[in-house]
Amino acid sequence: MSKTTKNNLLLIIIAILLIVLPLAINPGAEYGGADGHAEEAITEIKPEYEPWFSSFYEPPSGEIESLLFSVQAAFGAGIIGYILGNIKGKKSGREEIKKELNRDLTSENNENQ
Repeated sequence: MSKTTKNNLLLIIIAILLIVLPLAINPGAEYGGADGHAEEAITEIKPEYEPWFSSFYEPPSGEIESLLFSVQAAFGAGIIGYILGNIKGKKSGREEIKKELNRDLTSENNENQ
């Protein structure tokens, strides 16, 4: 098994543990978003606080809100993947050009001798 395969398996196992462990350790917990907790904390500290603005779009249901959040996360992951792939591709391209130049220089040196 190659080093890359071992690293990938280790990362997958860690990701699974990060998902499963909180659910196994505290199965009855309510896993809510940070927005609700922030709103509660602000109301507790300053009950007369009024938000600066309101949302311009309220999804009709929690499922649609989850869908929009998932689409946003997928879009962000796609952008990050594109950028990382582009960087990797440029690096591979530079290495290929260096190898090709070295081969050309070596063949020219051999021809001149």
